Amino acid sequence: MFTLRSLVCVARIACYARPRILEKSWQQGHVYLGAATFAGTCKQLGNCKMSFDKEELKKKLTPIQYEVTQEKGTERPFTGELNDETRPGMYQCVVCGAQLFKSETKFDAGCGWPSFYDQIDEAAVTMTEDSSFGMVRTETTCSKCGAHLGHVFDDGPKPTGQRYCINSASLKFDPKTSSKKEEPKSEL
Repeated sequence: MFTLRSLVCVARIACYARPRILEKSWQQGHVYLGAATFAGTCKQLGNCKMSFDKEELKKKLTPIQYEVTQEKGTERPFTGELNDETRPGMYQCVVCGAQLFKSETKFDAGCGWPSFYDQIDEAAVTMTEDSSFGMVRTETTCSKCGAHLGHVFDDGPKPTGQRYCINSASLKFDPKTSSKKEEPKSEL
């Protein structure tokens, strides 16, 4: 049975995942959608910095982590363990451990998945056109290993206006690693 919150989430996804007009650039075969460049994931291009054997990953990851990161699956909304996480720390790729998002950029979008308004740096997450299910969306993958993370939408808060809608199953959270530097304590 659907709750009101999950129905709102589904409606929001359908609204923001509607087909968009793409501007094609004939330079280097890239497709531009807003400010993002789409050349393909590192898996598609065959240039991932890290790669893993399929059987090794099946042993390392839980079934939902494998389905999401390797088969482009999606966990059900409001079921991911990191959706309500609020502690300071760093969100990393569950496959390779690459740092992807700072806790300071996480916000409650009400969509049922962890949402961030920015990635840790421009090279951390690759954005690629995703035309599955009759929609045109922007898929996000780990730039280091090509693991599927989720999608990004243009309905986030300032300063970026982006909403990186990321599956909890594609992330691991490290509360010990924070981007905020602690001031040294003076002994008086």
